Amino acid sequence: MNKSSLCPRFEKAMSIISQRWTGLIIYQLFLGPQRFSAIESAISISGRVLSERLKDLEQQGIVKRDVYPETPVRIEYSLTDKGKALEPVLHGIEKWAQDWIPTENDV
Repeated sequence: MNKSSLCPRFEKAMSIISQRWTGLIIYQLFLGPQRFSAIESAISISGRVLSERLKDLEQQGIVKRDVYPETPVRIEYSLTDKGKALEPVLHGIEKWAQDWIPTENDV
């Protein structure tokens, strides 16, 4: 398939999802709203990279950032409807990986 025959929307979607850590961040947020530190520790990602990815996902309308005026300030990240719509896609990739990608023990 040559590049000109791909749908520009599909290309854009793949560029968003294929960024390193993005799929794992979205997958982690399927569990519900989470604080930065919870996401960071759950997927073992550096704070700098997580911050960049969350900002990108927020700009894309996939992640929502809620600030609660408490002391100290509490910030939680959650998926928007657009982000939640990725659930069947990522679960499909998960199923495919379980069926076709060997683990280190399988090799």
